[in-house]
Amino acid sequence: MQVACAAIALGLAACGGDGANGANEVDGAAADTASGSTPAVAQNGAQDVAPEPRPAGSAPPGMVWIGGGTFTMGSDADLAWPTEHPAHRVTVGGFWMDATEVTNARFAAFVDATGYVTEAERPVDRAELVAAGVPAELITEADLLPSALVFETRADAVHAGRVEDFDFTQVWHIRPGADWRHPEGPWSSIEDRMDHPVVHVTYADALAFCEWAGCRLPTEPEWECAARGGLESATYSWGDEDVLDPVPRANVWQGTFPNDNSLADGFARTAPVGSFAPNGFGLYDMGGNVWEWTADWFRSDMNARRAAEAARGPVVDPVGPSDPWNENSPSERGRVTKGGSFLCDTEQCFNYRPSSRMASEATTPLCHTGFRCVRDPR
Repeated sequence: MQVACAAIALGLAACGGDGANGANEVDGAAADTASGSTPAVAQNGAQDVAPEPRPAGSAPPGMVWIGGGTFTMGSDADLAWPTEHPAHRVTVGGFWMDATEVTNARFAAFVDATGYVTEAERPVDRAELVAAGVPAELITEADLLPSALVFETRADAVHAGRVEDFDFTQVWHIRPGADWRHPEGPWSSIEDRMDHPVVHVTYADALAFCEWAGCRLPTEPEWECAARGGLESATYSWGDEDVLDPVPRANVWQGTFPNDNSLADGFARTAPVGSFAPNGFGLYDMGGNVWEWTADWFRSDMNARRAAEAARGPVVDPVGPSDPWNENSPSERGRVTKGGSFLCDTEQCFNYRPSSRMASEATTPLCHTGFRCVRDPR
């Protein structure tokens, strides 16, 4: 269902994103690498676990081996948002992971094979909107149209016929006709973006793809372990160097969001997957380009809870919470998204860090959100 998207349309405030952090913004193969930090003593006195060796045999197409092991999750750094605190030790088992985000080409193959219709392409049920708390008298026929949440530029406003109303402080809009095939609206196309990450896919859409592909979504700890690329407590997936120095390392917003983007990295929106150097595990775009769904519900206090558990004993292959809680939006049922996107700016957002975490409403199709899959070793 696409109730959340329509509900947002009826009460969307000016904001850069939907995250708990209050931040500014709402296929390829690679070398098989297994790396990790040197085993050390964890905070509870237990011995850290080394990464698991790569299984024998061929890698699944487009995937690389992530050995897992014990790593520092979360962050206490100055750039970290409160929901990232505190840093703590976590152990995950090994798994295979897509080297890149799922592309438009891969998602198209899934749709062609199954006939799947994404949530952004389905009309909204009026009864479900009312059940979600939207006053019936405020619901119009336009609110029931298939739609998705887009970041609007002046050019988009021209296409939408509302250029005279364009306002840089109101850049998020529910756009009827926007979906994975039409990222900015019905006039747009992915014809020349088949190697870009698919967007406007909800959590349920990502799960449907994973089921078809014989994969699953990563847990938040798995995703963060993979994003770090074996660099213990580094600021970014590539290390501690600035994202633009000396060359662009990720597709992010360069300048003051939302009205000044220098496009120093060469991209105004999504970039073809693999456009920037991979991390130490051979994974591309673990910072920037698009936010990525994980399997876990979002809780603002999840890292604090897990750190308390780690103080009592080893935390091994932790599963996400049984229910969500976002202290900034208690009614929201958000899933954790990771990695930041092309809308994360370089002046005050910095969400293209491995420890950064955002609450994304599970049923809302977003122009800056995609996913990648993982597979357990057989």
